[in-house]
Amino acid sequence: MAPIHTHIAHILLSRRSLAVNSTQKVTLGVIAAYVVLIALLWNLPYVRWSLWPFKMLVIAFHEFGHAITACCTGGRVKSISLDPREGGVTQMQGGISAITLPAGYLGSSLIGALLIFCGFNIVASKFASIVLAVCFLLTLWWARRDWLTIITVLFAVGLLVACWFIAHAEPLRFVVLFIGVMSALYSVWDICDDLILRKVNSSDASVFAQKYGGSSQCWGVIWSIISLVFMAIGIVAGIAAFPQSFSQQEDDSKHVIPTR
Repeated sequence: MAPIHTHIAHILLSRRSLAVNSTQKVTLGVIAAYVVLIALLWNLPYVRWSLWPFKMLVIAFHEFGHAITACCTGGRVKSISLDPREGGVTQMQGGISAITLPAGYLGSSLIGALLIFCGFNIVASKFASIVLAVCFLLTLWWARRDWLTIITVLFAVGLLVACWFIAHAEPLRFVVLFIGVMSALYSVWDICDDLILRKVNSSDASVFAQKYGGSSQCWGVIWSIISLVFMAIGIVAGIAAFPQSFSQQEDDSKHVIPTR
């Protein structure tokens, strides 16, 4: 059995790893500001269109969740299309609907949580942007005949590439954070918008309820709670994994896939 002082040291180290430093406080403040800003812009008439490019990205994540789970469960993706008013549509053949139906909301929430985690650090944001690019290219392949999707994906790739070359990619992590917050909370906002405010009859939750029982509101609430849990885990993990200051992050970024 390990000495008692070893256990005490381990406990102290664990507590220290979750202590929030000044840099992380700034990051948490930015996340909180993003939540408030996006919540306001999401619901205000006319002004909500300012979120349109990022909303299209999040919808693309949603459809990517449907598509990738369809492929993983023996299905085939015919096409993906995005619509700024009606959302997105993934045409699939086969697959396990019990997995593919919730995978849109939960997939975008999981991606959002991972982006929030990476958004605590510049180098992690660099790697996250590379993974995002791969996801975008897959989405682009499935949506190669939908011009709105193509423009959205090209906008996203252009934005990420541009951020790489500004102050050693320091702005990149704030862009990654913004996309992460939108994606993590997309299910909450969209389910509220569809099932509570607009009472849309056709949605992933309503189709799931028809197939497997329960109500669309019930499944929507469950998926929203899971999304919030994903987001909380992403934040806690980011605090534990990335205690570096802004200057330390910038120095690290200079040596990992360096840019000017």
